[in-house]
Amino acid sequence: MGMEKKRVLSGMQASGRLHLGNLLGALENWRKLQDEYDCFYFIADWHALSTSYEDTHEIKDNVFNIAIDWLAAGIDPEKSTVFLQSLIPEHAVLHLLLSMITPVPWLERNPTYKEKMQEVKDRDLTTYGFLGYPVLQAADIIIYKANYVPVGIDQLPHLEVTREIVRRFHFIYKKNVFVEPEPLISEVPKLPGLDNRKMSKSYGNAIFLSDSPEAVTRKVRTMITDPQRVKKTDTGNPEICSVFTFHKIFSSAAEVSQVYAGCTTAGIGCTDCKLMMARNLNDYLKPISEKRKELLGNPGMIYDILQEGSKKAQSIARQTLSEVNEAMGLYRAVP
Repeated sequence: MGMEKKRVLSGMQASGRLHLGNLLGALENWRKLQDEYDCFYFIADWHALSTSYEDTHEIKDNVFNIAIDWLAAGIDPEKSTVFLQSLIPEHAVLHLLLSMITPVPWLERNPTYKEKMQEVKDRDLTTYGFLGYPVLQAADIIIYKANYVPVGIDQLPHLEVTREIVRRFHFIYKKNVFVEPEPLISEVPKLPGLDNRKMSKSYGNAIFLSDSPEAVTRKVRTMITDPQRVKKTDTGNPEICSVFTFHKIFSSAAEVSQVYAGCTTAGIGCTDCKLMMARNLNDYLKPISEKRKELLGNPGMIYDILQEGSKKAQSIARQTLSEVNEAMGLYRAVP
């Protein structure tokens, strides 16, 4: 009997089609983790409601498109449990129970909470659900007793709230039901958007996994380069150019040196540099867009995969919830 694999859990909000930043920042890492860990990956449609509760008409489409993007990027339902948050009411029950013991100041001091409160002006985020977001997130993770959660540095405070809630639960009820999840921090190449800000759907500066090769090339042509370089005869500084950042990720080492030399000596114009990068980026995305096309031809299969994965996840969630009820002195339903 081999060692049992440690469990990894991660999710994505159902808030839109996925872009290159999601691919490099999460999906490629998730794909690698599948071979080493018992992976649980879920689409968080309830979390999407925390900011989009007034306009929900896209959520179902988003769920479908995210599932397709995941599968196209190599998330394999044979190796991983792929599921949908809202199909598993146990997440909500655990969220309710944890909310009974979570101090409000823990939630109010969450950096993401403070940041969004200041940034998002077009929606009312003074809701109970938005404040309690980290409690639902804690429930999502600990109901599966996940050992690890892959996170970027900026998400560490969120995971810390989960760990604090686990410690508090164990301290109050004198029973260790949960696993305290640890971060799995991955080194991710930082990918700027077309305008050199962070790539984000809300900034309108993203290249989507569902974009056609023509659309990718069209978007690359609009990318912002070194602002000092006005004419082709001006020399440029590749270090401040987002196109060069992309070259370093998607082009060969030989091409990267060629572009660096060409830019700094004005031997290559920005348009040629962009087109060369677009070609390499499209080559990189080709297997994903081919798989995407194939998956789009069989929408029923996508829903089957989510249903199957959710069934498997739910049987684990039920078991955990039953242990939680026992620890809290509630009626223990037999799972």
